[in-house]
Amino acid sequence: MVTHTQSARAGQRERAGEASGVAERSRPGLGQRLGGFLERSWRPFALLAALFVAWWGVTAAELVEPYLVPSPGDTFDAIAQRPEYFWEHTWTTTYETVLGFVIAIAVGVVAAVAMVQSSTLEKTLYPLLLFAQVIPKIAIAPLFVVWLGFGLGPKILVAVLMAFFPVVISMVTGLKSVDPEMLQLSSTMGAKSGQTFWKIRFPASLPHLFSGLKVAATMAVTGAVVGEFVGANAGLGFVILQANGNLDTPVLFAGLLIMSLLGVLLFVIVEWLEQLLLPWHASRRDEGASTTI
Repeated sequence: MVTHTQSARAGQRERAGEASGVAERSRPGLGQRLGGFLERSWRPFALLAALFVAWWGVTAAELVEPYLVPSPGDTFDAIAQRPEYFWEHTWTTTYETVLGFVIAIAVGVVAAVAMVQSSTLEKTLYPLLLFAQVIPKIAIAPLFVVWLGFGLGPKILVAVLMAFFPVVISMVTGLKSVDPEMLQLSSTMGAKSGQTFWKIRFPASLPHLFSGLKVAATMAVTGAVVGEFVGANAGLGFVILQANGNLDTPVLFAGLLIMSLLGVLLFVIVEWLEQLLLPWHASRRDEGASTTI
């Protein structure tokens, strides 16, 4: 009897060791993660390098006038000659973008949850959201300046409006796409509505939410710059307008380049957070297979 018990325990330890070894082998190491990053990144970097080469070739061959399209060297020289100037205005736009993005996330998630919980509220708010989305923000931004002044308020508000719609729509879609069998199972097991939401609905909606956040991150940058176009004395939108008025195309291209990099950076941060928080999702697991296509 003792011998049988000892052999059973030994078998359990052996199986546990095998499972641990499989888990350790399946966990990607630093080299594998670095290799995966390089595999995913070399194509966009190669395309970006090709675009820069084409840009340099067009300007070097003088196919267009320098006051229309400056060379990459002139553009980077404009940044190098006034780094404090560009840093100050980039920080202003970054602050407006991030604050507007965070507010859009908070308001959008709350609105989406309320719309899913109440069909009457959804039927009431959904047409209004669609109507507000189709209105050009550049057309209503002057009203915000009149109402809120020339401070940060109008820029943040435009950024919120630009980023709000993708957040609320993706969250509503995610909350409604939960497997009905999971909801029936939780109801059968006596789970309350709050427990069902936090344990089933909310986790299942996160992949959809992050898809909307990626769009909203870039839209928030656009919204902040649009607000600066209407009325501002700081920010990348102010830099672009001032350079346009002075026909200073190197500074104008520098502002556009920095604005694009800011949007890409926010997108990459959201992508990284998705990979960190949702490693279990199919889009994360299939990432390695998709990169080989």
